[in-house]
Amino acid sequence: MSGYYDLPLLKPPVWTWEVPAYFFVGGAAGAAALVGAVARATGAPRELVRDARWIAAVGGAVSPALLISDLGRPERFLNMLRVFKLQSPMSVGAWTLVAFSTTAAASAFAETIQHRTSGPLPVRVVADAAGALSGATGLLLSTYTGVLLGATAIPAWSREVTLLPLRSGVSSLAAAASLLELAGHRHRALHHIALGAAAVESIATARRARGEFTASAADSHGAPLVRAGSMLTGPVPLLLRLVGGRSRSVRQVAALTAVTGSLLARIALIQAGRSSARFTRSE
Repeated sequence: MSGYYDLPLLKPPVWTWEVPAYFFVGGAAGAAALVGAVARATGAPRELVRDARWIAAVGGAVSPALLISDLGRPERFLNMLRVFKLQSPMSVGAWTLVAFSTTAAASAFAETIQHRTSGPLPVRVVADAAGALSGATGLLLSTYTGVLLGATAIPAWSREVTLLPLRSGVSSLAAAASLLELAGHRHRALHHIALGAAAVESIATARRARGEFTASAADSHGAPLVRAGSMLTGPVPLLLRLVGGRSRSVRQVAALTAVTGSLLARIALIQAGRSSARFTRSE
């Protein structure tokens, strides 16, 4: 369907591969910071806190690079920081990314200094304060992309405006817990986090299959990738953890599956948006 001067009503997203990669890396990093903050507050092993903070710091460094690469020029990213608009998900997201990257890096480096110098009080204060701030901003970072997509006119995204932030956050949390498991941590809480995330994803997948969520036209265009992402983030890791949760090797496979599914889900989401916009134009 065309508008004025035979122009299409909707313009498909022109984002490159860096955007779904940014959604995945930023989401996992933000969730890792949250896990690290909670782990520190609950007295979890120091190694778990350290690794969670470093995953957050690395993700916080890679995320702006991916975003700037998609934008083409660094000054375009800086222009997004000229003002702060609470009504704009993009503005909130840009400022959240800057705050998260800064605090995550400060927390990780202070943690390393603390470990090497027997932990003087000022360094511990900096590490824990920065860790708490990165956890708070990480929670926003892992969910805001869903708000950003839902605020558009793309049918595949706008029809699920209330669901996208939840699925983004849950998928990011599963990826963060799984990355920590793949790093060698066997803390029971990580298993429970990943298990709960897989259960939520499985419920959402089942409800979508029964038609309880409004299916967009994009689902039929990107069906294989959409189904693969849904299965690898929900039913497959859920089954693995329920059946073989006591086996370290099975949990490692479940973790790898969840990380892969989380990335595929982001790619499928962008593909669904493009297909949905094209479908709307051709009606």
